[in-house]
Amino acid sequence: MATSDDPGAGGSAAGDRADDADDAVRLAAYAESLADGVDAALAGWVEAQVATIMVAWSGEVPDEVREEARRAGRAARDELGPEVRALLRLDIDDQRTNPMSILRTAAAYPTVVLRAVGVPPVERDRDAEAHFPDDDYDLVPTRFADLDPSLHDAGLRWGAAKAHVHLQRRRREGRR
Repeated sequence: MATSDDPGAGGSAAGDRADDADDAVRLAAYAESLADGVDAALAGWVEAQVATIMVAWSGEVPDEVREEARRAGRAARDELGPEVRALLRLDIDDQRTNPMSILRTAAAYPTVVLRAVGVPPVERDRDAEAHFPDDDYDLVPTRFADLDPSLHDAGLRWGAAKAHVHLQRRRREGRR
């Protein structure tokens, strides 16, 4: 595990010097745990989404569709996993987005597979269509647990640790 002096491990050098060392180590550990969980879950999530929609549409998942789903799952993991990890390694004050914003784009991977085999879009509510117009199959994950239930606690721990460090920094600055 990286130390709190390592800017890539938990934040910028300026932020780390001001943060409580135990808080910085915990935040970095929770961030790594979340990133590891995302890496472990993404490929299987893509495959499961394709299978669920295919079974609902046609009653089965042909082998060639299953193989395309595997490829799409690996691509999601290989492309989005590093993005999430890089974001989580940034200092919290340098994070201009959040992991769920990145993970919402994961819906594109099973969508490509499903569109390619001619699965028609599902009916969605007006809000879902407005917020996620390209999500033909209502797949966009809205919480970590949508990718895998085991990510629920990892996401909560990381979010709470990030909020704690943020609050401590603002208090040291005289802000609340």
